[in-house]
Amino acid sequence: MATLRDIRRRIGAVKSTQKITKAMKMVAAAKLRRAQDAMIAARPYARTMKQLLQHLSSKVDVTASPYFVERPVQNVVLVVVTSDRGLCGSFNANLLKAAVQHINKYYPEAHESGHLKLVCVGKKGFDYFNKRNYKVIARHTGIFAGLHFQHAKTIVSELLDGYSKGEFDKVEIIYNEFKTITQPRIAIEQYLPIVPESNNLQAGITHSQVDYIYEPSSKEIMDALLPKHLNFQLWRVLLESNASEQGARMAAMENATTNASELIRVLQLSYNKARQASITKELLEIVGGAEALKKAG
Repeated sequence: MATLRDIRRRIGAVKSTQKITKAMKMVAAAKLRRAQDAMIAARPYARTMKQLLQHLSSKVDVTASPYFVERPVQNVVLVVVTSDRGLCGSFNANLLKAAVQHINKYYPEAHESGHLKLVCVGKKGFDYFNKRNYKVIARHTGIFAGLHFQHAKTIVSELLDGYSKGEFDKVEIIYNEFKTITQPRIAIEQYLPIVPESNNLQAGITHSQVDYIYEPSSKEIMDALLPKHLNFQLWRVLLESNASEQGARMAAMENATTNASELIRVLQLSYNKARQASITKELLEIVGGAEALKKAG
């Protein structure tokens, strides 16, 4: 049975841990506010740019651009966006599980033959896939400590370079899209090749019913817009993942703080019971000693 000193030590340790979780929750809340503001500001721009690009694709010959042309898929790249640090609940575990399920469902043969390649953004994803039989061709870790647009441009540059050289035929991104603070949504999106507007129309998806007049010309605008679109779409993904991570960490630390309070209550109750039992035992020993002295006298 634990002694009073052991219980006191454990209560002190839990209280110290609770102070840490409270501080981490406050830090995550402050970071979440900034990350959420940046994400919300980026969403309309990214959405409008995507709609404009798809509308332009119905006006020009997109086959002139390699980023629109669908070719037989032999080599696939999956960009997995996780966090660099833990203590954020099931944020990473759920995404990694979804990534493995996606690979096993759609690309089992490519994985077995080595034609499936991974680009890991975030240390947790790299550590997970690097320890297993997955072909990781690039890693980008430590970027969420100071997230900048240049990080997105660097990743996009690597993807476009490999895609242009024919090293892979399709690029998909899996990440946590910010939905609510406690419940991000795992999103899987095709990044390359870009799906033109004509394909969406065949699928019954319409983004705009307005017929715009473009100046100087649709093709010139398309050529200028395409690299900006690709850079900004990945930048939005990084912002979404960062906001989701901070929300998940804040929720996890709040749960940890609440659990610590409950554990302290249980330990305090155990301490009081043990102390009461100790006092009762001492009283019994005193009474017993007094009775023995009376009988001896």
